[in-house]
Amino acid sequence: MTTDKQLTGKVAIVTGAGRGLGRSMASALADAGAAVAVASRTRAELDSFVEETKDAGGQALACPTDITDEGSVARMVEATIETYGRVDVLVNNSGIVATTPLLDQPAEEWDRVIATNLRGIYLATRAVGRHLVAQGSGKVVNIASNFALQGVANHAAYSASKAGVIAFTRSMAIEWSKHGIQVNAIAPGYFATPLNADMRADEEAMAKVVRAIPARRMGKADELKPWLLLLTGTASDFMTGEVVVIDGGQSVR
Repeated sequence: MTTDKQLTGKVAIVTGAGRGLGRSMASALADAGAAVAVASRTRAELDSFVEETKDAGGQALACPTDITDEGSVARMVEATIETYGRVDVLVNNSGIVATTPLLDQPAEEWDRVIATNLRGIYLATRAVGRHLVAQGSGKVVNIASNFALQGVANHAAYSASKAGVIAFTRSMAIEWSKHGIQVNAIAPGYFATPLNADMRADEEAMAKVVRAIPARRMGKADELKPWLLLLTGTASDFMTGEVVVIDGGQSVR
């Protein structure tokens, strides 16, 4: 499916890359030879990633970014172009979760989830897309969720935002196909990340989640890497507008 250094000479931007799946995916791209610009709000996390990557012989750039702010996103892309001269891959991973029943959910919380999970993808894709269209090639991978494909109580904002990510992916796939750009999505299920640390610490809650997964376990970060490399490499040049669901069978029960 992939080769070890298939992304040598390519430049990738990964949002939400300070921790969790975003950091793991950024590491996979760097291991595949890409120069990686990592973005999140927390500078210290980005700096540690850059240090680790450079120690391993890779190239990385820290771009502290508020993904909901248009100017901040523009500076992220500008810094990447100034440093590496181009951009070839965008992985839109930034996201937050709210677990509030709708009748109790403040409008401010709804707006915050939509702004991060959906507006952020719009801003980053538009900013990077100008460069991809100009060069006539590129890969965009949007991180959705299996919650976009099923009803989940107390997750209306999160589920709606991730369903929007899938619709956005399909629309942009059609719009940018003529420019040699492929836009696809990955929809993970439950993976161990800082976002669900509290749930994993609750034995009863964790057991309930695992019972709902036919594979009877949560995913491992390394299980996303082959699919990420597929969608960012030449093997997916004739694949666009698709959603790869990786959730142990949860969404097809």
